[in-house]
Amino acid sequence: MISHLARSFAAAATLSFASLAFAATLTLETATIPELQTAMAKGALTSEKLVSLSLARAAAYDDVGPKLNAFILINPKALAEAKALDAERKAGKLRGPLHGIPVILKDNHNTSDMPTTGGSVFLEGSIPPADAFIVKKLREAGAVILAKSNLSEFASSAKTNGFSSLGGQTLNPHDLTRGPAGSSGGSGSSIAAWYAPLALGTDTGGSIRNPCAANGIAGLKPTRGLLSRAGVIPLGLSFDTSGPMARSITDVAVALGVMTGLDPADPATATSAGKSHRDYTRFLDAGALKGARLGVLVDYAGTDEGVKKAFAATRERLTALGASLVEIKLPAFILERQSIMETMRPGEFKAQVADYLSTLKPGYPRTLAEMISLSEKFTPKAGQVANPSRWAAFKVEQAGYDLTDPVYLSAAAHGPALIAGHLEALLYKHQLDAFIYPTNPTPAQRLDLDYSLPRPPSATSIANITGFPDVIVPAGATAEKLPVTLSFMGSAYSEPRLLALAYAFEQATHARITPSTTPALAGESLTY
Repeated sequence: MISHLARSFAAAATLSFASLAFAATLTLETATIPELQTAMAKGALTSEKLVSLSLARAAAYDDVGPKLNAFILINPKALAEAKALDAERKAGKLRGPLHGIPVILKDNHNTSDMPTTGGSVFLEGSIPPADAFIVKKLREAGAVILAKSNLSEFASSAKTNGFSSLGGQTLNPHDLTRGPAGSSGGSGSSIAAWYAPLALGTDTGGSIRNPCAANGIAGLKPTRGLLSRAGVIPLGLSFDTSGPMARSITDVAVALGVMTGLDPADPATATSAGKSHRDYTRFLDAGALKGARLGVLVDYAGTDEGVKKAFAATRERLTALGASLVEIKLPAFILERQSIMETMRPGEFKAQVADYLSTLKPGYPRTLAEMISLSEKFTPKAGQVANPSRWAAFKVEQAGYDLTDPVYLSAAAHGPALIAGHLEALLYKHQLDAFIYPTNPTPAQRLDLDYSLPRPPSATSIANITGFPDVIVPAGATAEKLPVTLSFMGSAYSEPRLLALAYAFEQATHARITPSTTPALAGESLTY
């Protein structure tokens, strides 16, 4: 009898230890999309539960608590959509790698069931006729659109830091006296605060990368043409692109593959034929830095002492991981490239925003001139506030070169090609896999900063003018615990290599830091 009981207890103990050995712990803050999918596949998590957790975080931190104010609108049907996707999963139907995953959209991406405003009071309540191409792709892959995020109005920072007339001021969860950077500030702040695993931003001169840097998250400004811009409010289509923002390179890669595809409504996507992929996670390689050659853009090594120190440590770590670093000094015509964008972008916005406005329902402005008129006689209603600096920029854009003007045509024909050609030559001459630089030369900036003063030079617009991709990955923090990120920029359609390099750095450093103002809530960790 005793022997039998002993054997039974021993067997039970062995079974218990075996169960513990194979148990998995999932924490909302650090879980990747594939890990969330594994938990849902095993029945330990549902999309409804995940969306509920996301909404709970927004309820705790967006309008109360630190009042981050990252959202303009929460999807009222998010829980119902999550529940329907759970039913599909239970029935054996999986739409794709984002099945049941909550996603945040910067509020310049068209959604046919929710307003799309660009953060502007002039478009308040505007429901466009159809989803943007990439939003449709996200839904087809099973994503739940959780919310529309605040942004610098019409995706132009214009001397503001994550502010719009409809959404107000978004705050940085790492330091509430600082902004989230523009223009995708709401997306950056909400991802840093773990409202969802994934968000979309747009980038015309750094508007994905600056918020990634300020909020300490991962992201990608993709090759122009890899993702369709159809159904996204334009700022300047020679430079615009959407892109994913997330807490990990893995999630950036998952999202990217979902959204690629040729779109007749955006002719730029024709350049991606045969160069895009449906699964970018297969390129992720923890050993990718071994033997890599990286060009350090020394002109952009940081102006803030904390950023300089973090970037110096990053260079040492890259070398230790097997990469060879080559210092690259750029010529004056690249350092002074802003004149190209200043010549082209204002006139593009004037023409292209009119094209967008023409698709909206009656009752909304149809031209930039109409919006200028509305701004001059604006009287705020509840939830609205004037945006003088952005509205003043309207007049600069209205005076911009027409797209048939010889000055515009000359700049468009020669400027981007000259810079892209020189950078391609540097990559070839030095046999480089990518250029590297600290994404932003300073950490997140204080909201009381005088934005009329010149800002430190940044490398971000190089990728917009050339159309090159730029991957962002957390790289540490300053002494004040403000995030610093590292950018890997390469030639057109080099996303597979850039993602591999960024992933290798991420896995070796795990440098992302947790915001102090948005701690974990009950129920955000589970063991199964």
